[in-house]
This record gives sequence, structure tokens and C-alpha cells, in this order.
Amino acid sequence: MEIETKGRFSFPGGVHPLVGKKVARKSEVRAGPAVKQVAIMLSQHIGAVCQPTVKKGDSVEAGQKVGDSDAFVSAPVHSPVNGKVKAIALQSHAVLGRSLAVVIEADPENNPPKESYAELEEDVDVERISAEQICHAVREAGIVGMGGAGFPTRVKIEPNPRLPKETMIINGCECEPCITCDYRLMLERPKQIVAGIKLARKASGCSKIIVGIEDNKPRAIEVISAALKSSKGCEDIEVVSLKTKYPQGGERQLIRAVLKKNVPTGGIPPMIGVLVLNVATVAAIAEAVVCDWPVTHRIVTVTGRAIANPSNLYVPIGTSVNDLIEFCGGVTEKSAKVILGGPMMGIAIADLSTPITKTTGAITVLTAGDIGKAKFTRRETPCIRCGRCIEVCPERLNPTKIAHAVKHNLLDLAESYYISGCMECGCCSYVCPANIEVTGYIKTGKIFLARQKKKMPG
Repeated sequence: MEIETKGRFSFPGGVHPLVGKKVARKSEVRAGPAVKQVAIMLSQHIGAVCQPTVKKGDSVEAGQKVGDSDAFVSAPVHSPVNGKVKAIALQSHAVLGRSLAVVIEADPENNPPKESYAELEEDVDVERISAEQICHAVREAGIVGMGGAGFPTRVKIEPNPRLPKETMIINGCECEPCITCDYRLMLERPKQIVAGIKLARKASGCSKIIVGIEDNKPRAIEVISAALKSSKGCEDIEVVSLKTKYPQGGERQLIRAVLKKNVPTGGIPPMIGVLVLNVATVAAIAEAVVCDWPVTHRIVTVTGRAIANPSNLYVPIGTSVNDLIEFCGGVTEKSAKVILGGPMMGIAIADLSTPITKTTGAITVLTAGDIGKAKFTRRETPCIRCGRCIEVCPERLNPTKIAHAVKHNLLDLAESYYISGCMECGCCSYVCPANIEVTGYIKTGKIFLARQKKKMPG
């Protein structure tokens, strides 16, 4: 299988921010801190919020379900440790402010560390496993989009006669600056990723499989290609090298780059016969089906020039941000922002007790120097109608019109400008010469609309 190292595939719009991946990209995945307490958020995904299945004082085991919902679009949550339920209480939540969580005190004498993404040494024989078994295992394991979107994976892979899926794209782009968790996963666990791809293909019924990786990751392209070549039944799976540009890993941008197809505004990929899964998601599928492991841990990149020892850590979900920063040696200089995620799409938090969730791929600590003195000190100035935000918007929207509508509480007008079509990539804010947090206004507008329509608690 010969792969071009220079990417041919791309999409209109986008930007080229400083990558910042050198800080942690050579850090092999290692076990995180031994936690004393975890807070398992009951809202970790798109769809219905889970209800607790345990109560205060209950003893729980690692892998036990502690929250679930009867809704079709939802995913259960599990305890990553053996311990006792301390409380079911409000905890800091990056998006909702505060939300219910199951707080568990870990048993200090009975919590052996879980091995980091146990490699699957033998080729998985998917013929022995039915599509229904795969979908059931994925649902019970609580797998959601691990790349950050958080959409329940069972819903995505389950066959739907009304919207049959023909092509599956595996997203190995990891275009967000600073984050390297997926890159390390591709280098260290390629067989597990391949196993997950085969299982996802069996469940979804897709006939064509494409793995997309940005061309700034030639080693990952080489390793994944070799793993596919050595695995039975993967001869028809294609690996493509994509031009390095942000947000190349966005679902709609990836489809546009690889297939030259457009997902309708407000629509979903299955409407054009496409399924997109992140590499970490398919790795989790392999764990769920082959090892019977629910999603209780994930790789998190703890990075930034201020971090003493930038690392890729395999940690229990529910671990606090502060515990992970301290485990990496703390900060060596004053930080300006602590972000859950990367600097473009991540969310700045004020409370370091905020627990990580299934979709937390990184903790990025930025200094004033990282942000840039002008952006850090200068206030927002009036929009000069330069059109730069329109030029870089990968969805071809008019971000400044949406932002101004939200600013003046004209939510109906914001909807008419397709606020729901915004993917919140941050390109518009990144290029704005007036220092306007355009994406911030749009995020706020979406929250106001969701509350207005009673889709989110006020």
C-alpha cells in the first residue's frame, strides 16, 4: 500500500495556526495519577442526560454502570474505580456551568492501575460477531465520539434503512493545535484501531473505508498503513494524506476534502451515505467488543509551555484538571488560561476541580505570551467589515452577522443567518483584527436558543 506523504485533499476556508504539537508529541502514553476521588458527570455527550443508577453510600466496582438513560440518543456512564459513592451532587461543567455528577471515593487498597489501551495481538475475526452484538456492546460500553463531538456511537453505526451508509471515513487528522493524544494512539496501538475499523464496518454495513491523516503526521500514516496491510480483510481500505490545515478534522470538512461531497446545512453525514469515526472511537469499539471494557479511561494530552512535564496520560474519567496538572509537575510560569481541549475549540475554565469527561482530549495551559500581548491586553474594538471571518469560515457563513445578532439578543435573526450551521471552530476569532470573540458570541447564542427551546436547563 503506497501512500503519498504530501496531502492532496483539502477544503475551502480554514487557517494555519501555530501547531504547538512538538511540546508533547514525543511523550509516550503513560498511566496518570492514582486518584483519590472521581466525579462522573451525568452529562458527557450529545443527547439525553443520564440518571444515576446508584445512590450515596453504595459500593461500586470499576466498570460498573453508575448512570443511564432510556433515550435512544444517549450513552451510559461507568465508574473507573472501585470505591464508594460519596455524593450525587453538582460539579463544575465546562459547558453547562454546573451539572450533576456521581462523586466516588476510590478504595486506596483495591485499585490496580488499568493498562493503557491493551494492544490486541491477534487479528479480530469479525465473522464470529454479528452486527447486532457489536451495536449492543458499543451502547453498553457508553462509547461516544472521542474526538470531542460526543455523539453516541451506537446511534452512528447502527444500520438505518432510511439512511443507508456506504462510506466510512476514519478521522486521524487531529488538526487542533497542541493536542497529540490521537497521534500517540495511532503510533502505539495501530492493531487496536484496525480491529475497531473492522468491527465498525461490520456493524454499519459500509462498503468503502477511507482513513484520513494530515500530512504533518507521516509516521502515523506509515504505521497505520502497515497495520492495515498485515490485517486480514483490510486490503480494500484506503489511507489518504490530507493537507495540514485547520479545521481539517471537522466532520464536514473531512468529507468535503476526501469525497468532494457537501453535507447539507443542518444535516448529518448519513444523509449523503457517509459515516465518520475518530481513531480513538474505533479503538474504544475494539475494547468494548473484544475485551468487554466500557469507556472508563481515556488518553489526555496535558500540554503548554507552562507545564513542567507535558505528557500524554491514560487517566480515569472523572479525574480533576488540577490533579492532572499537578501530576505533570505543575506550572513553571504564570498561566493566563487553562483550557479543556485545544486553543481553537477548547473551553477556558476557571475551576480546576472540573473533572474530565469522555470527550476531553487535552488540557492546554496558555501563558500571556502564548495568547499574544495584543490579544491579551487589547480590548474589543468595533467591527471594520473587513470580511476576513467570511473568507476563512469553512462553512461559508457570515460569522460577524451572527455575532452581532446574538450581541443584540436578536436570536431569530441569528437563526436566519444559520447559527446552527456554525461548527465553532474559532477561525473567525483567530483572524479578527478587531479582537472580537466572534465564536464566543455564537456559542452563547446557541446556549440561549437551546434554553429558549427547553433543550438545555436554564
